[in-house]
Amino acid sequence: MTDLREALDRLLEAVPPKRLAESVQRLITDYRSGRPADEPLLRNMVDATAYAAYRMPATHAAVAAVLKQFTASPRSMLDVGGGSGAATWAALDAFPSLETVTVLDQVPEALKLGERMLPRASWRQWRLGEPLDTVDLVLVSYVLGELTPEAQHSLVDDAGVAAREAVVIVEPGTPLGYQRILDARERLIAAGWTVAAPCPHQLRCGMTGKDWCHFAARVNRSALHRKLKEAELGYEDEKFSYVALTKGDNQGRGRVVRHPAFRKGLVTLQVCNPDTKVGPTLVSKREGPTYKAARDAEWGDPWPPA
Repeated sequence: MTDLREALDRLLEAVPPKRLAESVQRLITDYRSGRPADEPLLRNMVDATAYAAYRMPATHAAVAAVLKQFTASPRSMLDVGGGSGAATWAALDAFPSLETVTVLDQVPEALKLGERMLPRASWRQWRLGEPLDTVDLVLVSYVLGELTPEAQHSLVDDAGVAAREAVVIVEPGTPLGYQRILDARERLIAAGWTVAAPCPHQLRCGMTGKDWCHFAARVNRSALHRKLKEAELGYEDEKFSYVALTKGDNQGRGRVVRHPAFRKGLVTLQVCNPDTKVGPTLVSKREGPTYKAARDAEWGDPWPPA
């Protein structure tokens, strides 16, 4: 993350802060509208730079957290709709095995920006519906929400065909983002893929009522990041939903789906279990090493410990 921060800082030196702030406010309004984009939201290089400053740290943090949750050694990857490459930075950190990485996006300004920060990757303009190259890993992060339902299905199907070893899809950790993940999960399971994370099973999601499956990654804000977001805190928690699928077998361990709760001598973990049930797991101090593992467990970790 330090290298990405340094690359962003160098990039932002060339753009007046006022122009960045104006562009950020417009982008916030557009993204929060929730409507599918019928034209690129990034209209020029200032927009691309503003988006990078505003969103890259959080996207990077979410994708980095996701990629820690399953084992893979891909040699090639497509970052579909990758913009200026936040997910690619995370993948290169997570998988030293990667030899070739290609970022696909429809916005040339975002691609130019990304290439300036990370020339190691290949950057290619791409339109939805164009064939995807066959690679080991296909990564689609924060893209589906910008598409119509039909386009979402098409992209998910294409990703499943193009990937040899793994498909990873990340969306905002909102009820709507979670629903898009569920839809993608269902389509890819039907196509023969196996869920590696976060689910410990291939069955219907056990979340019921008003609850939904999502996780969080903490992002430390730079001074400029705080200014652009008009924020006071030096950090933010990026909420995200995701699914990672592979051709291998599922480990079958549960998943901690909320922050653990602590009382004297007792840890309560909300766990999604292999039988699809989601509920509390209580671990007392009398359980020794398991109790220590429970105290160290974090939201999103597998449970029980290996």
